[in-house]
Amino acid sequence: MSIHKKFFVGAFLLFIYGIGLFNVLASDRAFSERENRPLAQMPEWTLSNFYSGKLTARFDTYMSDQFVWKDGWVKLKAMSEWASLKQENNGVFFGKDGFLIEPFEKPGVQFDKNMEYMKRFAANANGIQSYVLLAPTSIALYEDKLPLFAQTSSERDAFETAKEVLASEMEVIDVYDALKSQSNEHIYFKTDHHWTMRGAYLAYKESAEILGIKPYKEDDFNIETVAENFYGTLHSKTNTIGVEPDKIDVYLPKFETSHTVTYEDGRKSESLYEWDYLNKKDKYSLFLDGNHALVKIETGVRNGRKLAVVKDSYAHAFIPFLTNHFEEIHVLDLRYYHSDVLMYLNEQNISEVLFLYNVANFAKDPNVIWLSQSK
Repeated sequence: MSIHKKFFVGAFLLFIYGIGLFNVLASDRAFSERENRPLAQMPEWTLSNFYSGKLTARFDTYMSDQFVWKDGWVKLKAMSEWASLKQENNGVFFGKDGFLIEPFEKPGVQFDKNMEYMKRFAANANGIQSYVLLAPTSIALYEDKLPLFAQTSSERDAFETAKEVLASEMEVIDVYDALKSQSNEHIYFKTDHHWTMRGAYLAYKESAEILGIKPYKEDDFNIETVAENFYGTLHSKTNTIGVEPDKIDVYLPKFETSHTVTYEDGRKSESLYEWDYLNKKDKYSLFLDGNHALVKIETGVRNGRKLAVVKDSYAHAFIPFLTNHFEEIHVLDLRYYHSDVLMYLNEQNISEVLFLYNVANFAKDPNVIWLSQSK
């Protein structure tokens, strides 16, 4: 073997074993700012975990999450994907005009189950008016931004199916056309999977008649840009280079309001916004402090109306508008709230419930099953 070959073999082995050594010596991280999620920790070794196969699966997840310099490797992969002119990375399309867009997967069995859980809940909720708003994601409005030959299913078709199934037991709110007609405006983020507060306002305005409220006009709010450097979840998935950041606007009422926000841990706030998140990567958690099992909002409205919102994070930019019309709003997230929902509504004398999800998440969220625990 020539000296050059020996050098390259030695360098390769040094790299491989060096990476392994660094993985052993490096401290585990608890949270990924880039992915905005907790990272897997070393799994506990037990006989039951070993024989069931859970130990191996959890260890694989742990190694993937804790791999040394993972963020750098992911960014390097993204750069190579972009340089090779690929149309997507990590299941996200590189759309036109800087849009990062997730495809909508054809709904499966989980979608059918979730519709049945929700329909059954509404049927059993005697004396409680049920509403459902399944919001579109950006792919339903920006199909013209998709790269050539991009494959995706129709969110609108999925919504129409849900509307047909659920309409017999609850009021279904359709915001598709209202959003589509304004899709040339800043109603969805380009680097994140959420709608903007402008998009949420349009949905609120469209929902008002069914909810029995009179919506405020945009002129009734001061619209303020509070961040201009927001890179959201889709950017975290792709680490795309050359993409401009999003801005975040908030609608602050010109009229007098008051709020007491109580989180499940007893912490209280007088604001619907947690401004400290503007200094972090997870800037969308500005709205209602991100995800919580249960949040109770008491307002200055005195009309006796109490509303529960069972939701995913699309509700966070929507709820501030609702606080101007309801005396109390109780926010439940079934990813974390696993108690009897109907019992909670009855205990709190809540007579209205709004289910608010984006349709893509609703189609695959296994946590909707917790609605079936209600008796």
